[in-house]
Amino acid sequence: MTMSFLQLGWRTLWRDARAGELRLLWVAVTLAVAALTSVAFFANRLEAGLERDARQLLGGDVVIASQDGQLQSFVQRAQQEGLRHVTTLVFPSMGRATDERGGNARLIALKAVEDGYPLRGSLRVADGQSQPDAATNTIPAAGQAWVDATLLAGLELQVGDDLLLGDARLRISQLLTAEPDRGAGFMSFAPRVMINAQDLQATGLVQPASRITWRLAVAGESAPALARYEAWAKEQVGDHGRGGRRVESLESGSPEMRRTLERGEKFLSLVALLAALLSAVAVALAARAFAQRHLDTAAMLRVLGLPQRSIALAYVFEFAVVGLLSSLLGVALGWGVHHGFVWLLSGLVAEGLPAANWWPVGFGVGMGLTLLFAFGLPPVLQLAQVPPLRVLRRDVGALKPMSAGVLVVGVLGFAALLMAVSRDATLGGIAVGGFTVATLLFAGLAWLAVQLLRRLVKENTAPRWLILATRQLAARPGYAVIQVSSLAVGLLALVLLVLLRTDLVSSWRQATPPDAANRFVINIMPDQSEAFQSNLRAAGVSQYDWYPMIRGRLIEVNGQTVSPDSYADDRAQRMVEREFNLSHAEQMPEKNTIVAGQWLPGEADGASVEEGIAKTLNLKLGDTLVFDIGGARHSARLTSLRKVDWGSMRANFFIIFPVADLPDVPSTYMAAYRAPRQAGFDNALLRQFPNVTNVDMDSTIAQVQRVLNQVIRAVEFLFAFTLAAGLVVLFAAVTATREERAREYALMRAMGAQSRLLRQVQRAELAGVGLLAGFLASVVAMLVGWALARWVFEFTWTAAWWVPVAGALAGALLALMAGWWGLREVLQRPVMHSLRAAAE
Repeated sequence: MTMSFLQLGWRTLWRDARAGELRLLWVAVTLAVAALTSVAFFANRLEAGLERDARQLLGGDVVIASQDGQLQSFVQRAQQEGLRHVTTLVFPSMGRATDERGGNARLIALKAVEDGYPLRGSLRVADGQSQPDAATNTIPAAGQAWVDATLLAGLELQVGDDLLLGDARLRISQLLTAEPDRGAGFMSFAPRVMINAQDLQATGLVQPASRITWRLAVAGESAPALARYEAWAKEQVGDHGRGGRRVESLESGSPEMRRTLERGEKFLSLVALLAALLSAVAVALAARAFAQRHLDTAAMLRVLGLPQRSIALAYVFEFAVVGLLSSLLGVALGWGVHHGFVWLLSGLVAEGLPAANWWPVGFGVGMGLTLLFAFGLPPVLQLAQVPPLRVLRRDVGALKPMSAGVLVVGVLGFAALLMAVSRDATLGGIAVGGFTVATLLFAGLAWLAVQLLRRLVKENTAPRWLILATRQLAARPGYAVIQVSSLAVGLLALVLLVLLRTDLVSSWRQATPPDAANRFVINIMPDQSEAFQSNLRAAGVSQYDWYPMIRGRLIEVNGQTVSPDSYADDRAQRMVEREFNLSHAEQMPEKNTIVAGQWLPGEADGASVEEGIAKTLNLKLGDTLVFDIGGARHSARLTSLRKVDWGSMRANFFIIFPVADLPDVPSTYMAAYRAPRQAGFDNALLRQFPNVTNVDMDSTIAQVQRVLNQVIRAVEFLFAFTLAAGLVVLFAAVTATREERAREYALMRAMGAQSRLLRQVQRAELAGVGLLAGFLASVVAMLVGWALARWVFEFTWTAAWWVPVAGALAGALLALMAGWWGLREVLQRPVMHSLRAAAE
């Protein structure tokens, strides 16, 4: 026989495609590539968009921030390089309405700007509330102020009214709707007030103790000049900052948004990983069935004298074409799906996302080909070495060296690609390693279950249909192990996704529940404590956080005086330079978790420190800390480290003393609560307690919840793809032994078995396999889910005890449904047709 492998490959490809032999392979590879590339396309475009918007979010190409305003040398260097520059000042202050307009006061974030601001991006302003906004290339004129709309409501003012800032009286001329260098939405919790730098001196607000941040923004069109300037600025500032200066980089937003987006990205990566793992199982099962159906063809080609090499190359060619076409189809489908992500997560970048590059296309095609070659080709390559007489046994034989080599190399390449997809070593390790261990565990337990079932079912007592079903499983334990293992892997992915999605979304929702605190009030004097709380209760506020606030500076650790010179890290230097917000409480606050040591209520000399600040300041359990509180020394021993949920919208502190009272220590109080829906409640409270600072978090919470809802919708969008991949695996697992079943049922029907009995046997076998697979999958899903929740997503794992029971029942139901769909024609085949096919 002289046919080339290309001719044979084309003919077998055309014949198998027309006969539907490749349908399951097409679907499995296409779904996997679509899931992976949809995430890859979106991540690629989002990263490019963030990189493009970085300069706008910074307000320049390079930004130097300073706490002392000593930026003259940086300005001179920018001028020498021919770069444009502007300087802005940002600091918290109080804004007041005039007495004629009620005299209300609110905490504001004041920003003074000069001509030329902003260097990158543009401001957007509106003439009044409910008016459309527009971009502007100007700044507030002298004597005017642009403000956030929330400030008007808080002060009961309108556009055109006067605003008192220190000693100055400025007219509100515009509403500020967008500010390019404010960050990703909430770099400041207070309403913004923007004024011309010429008016700053008149306010009298710049004092030696003012907490002002100077920001020098530099921009230019010469990339070499910018690179030289940035390198020089970083050299001047140093690795840890000097003189309170730093070179700023793009910030992604508040802790709430960062954590929400990070969790969402990790979950999307996990969904894509599971889709690929599920598809690998489906490809392996489909290839096994493909090889079984081509035994006769391979044996005949060997009889006709076609060399093994030509047969192997023909199948490689066929699978290469199938892999390439299905991968391209998956890439196209992933391209379409990723537009859904872009729409669902719109608003995370300033403008439309830039076009994706070719990396996701190459990645998708490479993943599809790797998937098909790693898990589909090894059993098919066995056909090239099948002896002609092997067809009588309907077996492709033991794994040959060539197939084993392809399998090992393919699996290693597939695992490497999956780790690249995860973008997180812990996530990839738990997902890939967990599924590998689970597959081996499922195989071992399935074999033990088959042996145990064989011993427990007695022929003299059990129903006939149960005896036949048991004997069928026991007669071919290898098939049973493959079926249970593959079905369990598919169910594992589905159960894991359902549990993780439910708990992850729940943890997101709990972070900002409908009753989350939206007011943080500080500087409440001790003699105002009872009156303030009475006001809250009278307004219907029954649940609120109430903690003392103590201002103290860390001055000694283990008898050694500490100062900024004691630390090389810039953050540690800033911390010991300023006072801490300390507190005391006998019971540990909610959303705090002890990670080391022990919280002992009432421990007089104890102190609990947040783990992050302990790491920054090199503190450890047992250290003796001395604080300067109002000129008095207060000593405490570090007895516990806490993990604090900074995104919980609760009152949180770096350092807490675990006692109910600290006598002779000066303190004020803070409250966090959900404001009642009463018009004028905040203003009435501020009039009665004019010394307190009321921080309105409504806009922050609204933006967090908006982003949260967008991420959840995107997660559920891709979740549907993985469900589809899981159903493909279930279908492939149930129908993997269809031809063997057909021959066995034909023999039993020829020997007088009725169709009703065979249907009972089939249902019993499918239900038993599904029950076992569902139970095993649910147990392992709870373990893998716990690991992912603890070390990747960082939320509390709350899977219920009844999950294995529900998983077993769901597995039985899905197996029966897939069996009915995939095996319904087996019992309808004519007996002679099945026997003749078996004989052939």
